Amino acid sequence: MDRTFSLSEFVPKRYVSMTEQGNFTRGSRFLIITAALAIIIWGVNQAQSALASFLVAVFLAVIGTPLLLWLERKRVPSIVAVLLVVSGMIAILMIVGGFVGASLSKFTGDLPSYQQRIQKEVLTFDALLVKKGLPAMEKILLEYVNPGGVMNLTARLLAGVGSALSNIVLILLTVTFILLEASSFPVKLRAVLGDPHQAFPQFTKFVQDIKRYMIIKTIISLIAGITLGLWLFVLGVDFPVLWGFLAFLLHYVPNIGGSISAIPPVFLALIELGVGPALLVAAGFLVIGFTLGNFVEPRLMGRKLGLSTLVVFLSLIAWGSLLGPIGMVLCVPLTMTLKFGLELHKDTRWIAVLLGSEKPIESIPPASKKWIDSEK
Repeated sequence: MDRTFSLSEFVPKRYVSMTEQGNFTRGSRFLIITAALAIIIWGVNQAQSALASFLVAVFLAVIGTPLLLWLERKRVPSIVAVLLVVSGMIAILMIVGGFVGASLSKFTGDLPSYQQRIQKEVLTFDALLVKKGLPAMEKILLEYVNPGGVMNLTARLLAGVGSALSNIVLILLTVTFILLEASSFPVKLRAVLGDPHQAFPQFTKFVQDIKRYMIIKTIISLIAGITLGLWLFVLGVDFPVLWGFLAFLLHYVPNIGGSISAIPPVFLALIELGVGPALLVAAGFLVIGFTLGNFVEPRLMGRKLGLSTLVVFLSLIAWGSLLGPIGMVLCVPLTMTLKFGLELHKDTRWIAVLLGSEKPIESIPPASKKWIDSEK
């Protein structure tokens, strides 16, 4: 008779139990980590408003740090320098908020009339198709190719940004305290570690990369917003300040942000001014976006972000769903921070490698290289 052999007949019981115990331990760790991630994601989603306000404060602090350090190098006392930086932020936010808020309020009020004009244009176009002997497409045009939905989505996006900035007093107070602590944080960290001369090369490089990215991205987004706002003003499109501000925000979103910011003003120009001006609006967005994205930004950035294109796109979706519009704007810095945290521990370093951009084989550590050669 055929007999089925068991592993336990050949391997001592203590080794079998150790193997089973190891498998059980790995399975338990996986379940615990999965449950912890689920709880963290749920908590982040529930605290979306507070986290968005905190991230805005961190963003403003990063933008204001170079000016603060410059003032301190000019022998301005730290407290005075912080007050000057925060006062400048308040002035800019009040001016921009006044103009953008007025434009958004008027745009929201005029939205029903724009939707009626869109519907009228769609019906006119459908009648033209029927006259030419083509089948009627009224239902498809109104349900699936609906510029009115784009306008509503734009209004909700801008309102979401406004709600994130609604706690502006709390945000500015947080910015003030972050700037006050910025210069003393390395000293405190060295005191905690017990080594007054401790250096943090990895952390310093990471902070410099984040700061460099945010400052350069802000400059590029500002150039895009001002240039496109002026272009829309010259063409006579309504609410050029609002569309310029939208372009400024969405140019923080990598790869697709500039293209998305073009959709509402192109539709508005098509409704108000006709096909020719709408094409000019689209051409302006295309030329400015192509120039900034392919010539100016790579020259200023100098080196890549260390994230793959797929990861950047997925992070846009993930952080946007968790934190709303602020998560979309800050998706790259947040993912860079996550990647840095994963690189610090050997058990999670492989996830950081997957998040990173493709690396040549020369950058693989010798042990891994040797393993690859042996596999060949």
